[in-house]
Amino acid sequence: MKKLILGLAVTASTFAFAQQTPSSNPVTFGVKGGMNVSSLSKDSGLDDQKSKIGFNAGVFANIPVATSFSVQPEVIYSQYGNKSNFTALGTKYSASTKLDYIAVPVMFQYNALPNLYLEAGPEFGFMVSAKNKLKNESNGDSSTSDNYKDNFNTFNFGIGLGAGYYFTPNLGITARYVAGLTDIAKNRPSGADAVRNNVFQVGLAYKFR
Repeated sequence: MKKLILGLAVTASTFAFAQQTPSSNPVTFGVKGGMNVSSLSKDSGLDDQKSKIGFNAGVFANIPVATSFSVQPEVIYSQYGNKSNFTALGTKYSASTKLDYIAVPVMFQYNALPNLYLEAGPEFGFMVSAKNKLKNESNGDSSTSDNYKDNFNTFNFGIGLGAGYYFTPNLGITARYVAGLTDIAKNRPSGADAVRNNVFQVGLAYKFR
């Protein structure tokens, strides 16, 4: 909860600072949504890891702070996770891990062209649910664990890099890659490799003017 408050405080303080910065362009608000293609950085216990498709959706404020520069804090519901295959005692299994977060990115944007921007910045993530689905590929039996959240750190921190292009003053397409920097496991054995979230996002954004 403290980290959630910290993330929201960063967003609020960024907004307050920008409001005091002279600019000929007004603050704009909008909504965005799209597709996530997520994976986990490393897990030596899995034979074959695959990306998982999910979605993201949320709201943002675009705050001009100087000519060609702006800050864009967001609050996004974002699905992370991965798919994998492994073998145990001669039996093949497939697994799907779905990690849902409330993400609070704070992107610093540079308008390279009037309609094209580049961006980079931190993302604070707060896990709201975690599910793991396991399927026996031999007989088709499957099971789902809904209380999987206790195995994970609920706070996730990452760095995002992206770009966007607005076809009209209101409607644009966005793309972003977020590389996780924190280990998602709560109790990692000493000396074991950390596992981190990674996600590529593409979608649409709409500004209210």
